[in-house]
Amino acid sequence: MKITQVRNATIIVEYAGVKFLIDPWLAPKDYMPGFDSAINSEVRQPRVDLPFEINKIVDVDCVILTHFHPDHWDEFAEKAIKKDMKIFVQSEDDKNYLCSKGFNNLEILSVKGLEYKGVMLYKTGCQHGKRSIVEPLCKQINMPYDSMGVVFKANSEKTLYLAGDTIYCEEVREAISKYRPEIIIVNACGATLLNGERIIMTQADISDIVKQIPDAKIVASHMDTVSHLSVTRGDLREFAKENNLENLLIPEDGETLEF
Repeated sequence: MKITQVRNATIIVEYAGVKFLIDPWLAPKDYMPGFDSAINSEVRQPRVDLPFEINKIVDVDCVILTHFHPDHWDEFAEKAIKKDMKIFVQSEDDKNYLCSKGFNNLEILSVKGLEYKGVMLYKTGCQHGKRSIVEPLCKQINMPYDSMGVVFKANSEKTLYLAGDTIYCEEVREAISKYRPEIIIVNACGATLLNGERIIMTQADISDIVKQIPDAKIVASHMDTVSHLSVTRGDLREFAKENNLENLLIPEDGETLEF
């Protein structure tokens, strides 16, 4: 297994001989404004450039789109990805949106799982911020709330859990308990709304994961790119050092981890 951190939540997972592209956000640096509903809205994003050419990033077997927020899918991905590329999505609504853009090889992931080229993929639940607080706010600004995580399983590989855009919550606890993943990818920049609610993980969430499954290797993604971050890679390195977390891996953009 290889996990290449591209930028933000955009990663490439090479698993059991299959190359998955996750959440392609391919815009150039400073292309879009910050989010009005979140902190640091005056900061343009992405904060950094892509580490690779777009053609290299989209040279994969399939795409997994965890949700349709603008830092996970954009017009550059829409143009660069072939219309017959296999794309896995979380819902009928997301499938219909991509159909409207001309994509024609779409499949909805489910908790029951499906097989793709020898890899089993299982949808897991998320809370993109506390559901009771953040979901109504998303409805007010006409932005979808739901996101998904994905578990990868194959006989030749360790079990991988991509937690997705979520805080540590009941859904994450259940996924870890059910699948006992050996590797967990967490989105961990602590993106925060104006009301102070964080909508993805921070050091505290990582601590909770470590307590639940101390032997798992944790890979921190979604770092140093969006305007509304509150945790940096430097913060996580200090946290790992202070808590002797040798299993917390914090790849740079362009870096590949191999398991």
